[in-house]
Amino acid sequence: MQVSGGGRDGRRPPGATAPRPSGRRLLLGVVRDIVVPIALYYGLRAAGVSVFVALLAGAVLPALTTAAQWLRTRSLEGMAGFVAGTMLLGVAAALVSGSPRFLLAKDGWLTGVAGLWFLMSIRARRPLLFHGGRPLLEGRFRSDGTSWDVLWEREPAFRRIWRVSTAIWGVAMLLDAAVRVVMAYTLPVDAVPGLGALLWPVTLVLLQVVNGVYYEVAGLWRLTAGTALSPPAS
Repeated sequence: MQVSGGGRDGRRPPGATAPRPSGRRLLLGVVRDIVVPIALYYGLRAAGVSVFVALLAGAVLPALTTAAQWLRTRSLEGMAGFVAGTMLLGVAAALVSGSPRFLLAKDGWLTGVAGLWFLMSIRARRPLLFHGGRPLLEGRFRSDGTSWDVLWEREPAFRRIWRVSTAIWGVAMLLDAAVRVVMAYTLPVDAVPGLGALLWPVTLVLLQVVNGVYYEVAGLWRLTAGTALSPPAS
């Protein structure tokens, strides 16, 4: 993820900011990928459609919208492509097995794979959560304008914070995935889609609280505000 360069001291020129994700775009993504498939499922069930067909329709819809995005822009965000590809594989497997329970567990498997992806990125050059948090926070929240590239190179504590918080997300996503799979195979079929949708905000709110406390205790905001920076290497 590219960010506009700063001056020689690592600070951004006046008025230069990292691209901010559109709040409307994020909201539309949530509606498209979570709310609409759930509403479609219960609407089809109310119309007398079988569980398997209703689940299949809800699973295919996000993949179709992703395909439409690709046809329109000839590009896909990495996560969108990953989600669409994994979802299509899950749909194909469900068609072979013919199991509604497998389709119900699809979100659990998808979340589990994403959690493993987060954990594997811990030892990468930059962990996933660093890339996710940067456009939201860099230069905006308790920041003196120092580029995160500079902080990453200069501050071991800054690198450690993002690796630990990425691990927190990975573990939380694996736990979320386990709950979803258990629900899919043990609860009444028609209860699972709604409960699964409610689990998303619960998981995200808990993650935000835990990470917020961790960032404060670990000193992330002191680093970004320039009050705990190490002197530049001579």
